[in-house]
Amino acid sequence: MDRPPEITEMLHQWSNGNQKALEDLLPIVYDELHKQASRYLRRERRNHTLQTTALIHEAYIRLVEQKNVNWESRTHFFAISAKLMRRILVDHARSRNRQKRGGDVQTVPFEETTMVVDKGKTVDLLQLDEVLDRLMELDERQVRVVELRYFSGLNMEETAAALNVSRTTVANDWNMAKAWLHRELKK
Repeated sequence: MDRPPEITEMLHQWSNGNQKALEDLLPIVYDELHKQASRYLRRERRNHTLQTTALIHEAYIRLVEQKNVNWESRTHFFAISAKLMRRILVDHARSRNRQKRGGDVQTVPFEETTMVVDKGKTVDLLQLDEVLDRLMELDERQVRVVELRYFSGLNMEETAAALNVSRTTVANDWNMAKAWLHRELKK
């Protein structure tokens, strides 16, 4: 029996215009996208109106709409997925806040071991997004590290592979980003 093609190979085929490769890819990456979406939504409020499946489907639609992307690897694919899911959640929060005229602010919990704010404290998702946008102006790679480590749940090695840098660079960026975010979120 033939072994199924590697995800990276399928991504390259898709980059080269093979739509069949995209159709074949979805069932293979669906479970990992589901895990990624679940990690995002675990950090949202309990009664969040956006469900895991809806987040996956919206991310998938946005992934398919990506034009002229040269998919480098499986890790690159999931890194872009993570960024899209963050954008979807932020857009959803903005929409809800507009509907409620500032009420029902969405928050995300930050565990002391993984991020920057005191244990049990939550941060407004829109505030976090705004602070990450400000950090983007200073150091884009640090933002990518935060997206991959915190939002996607990648470990140091996976993050290093996604960004094509060393594990040491990721660790340094992660520590610097946490310290900067901690200071900015306390303002």
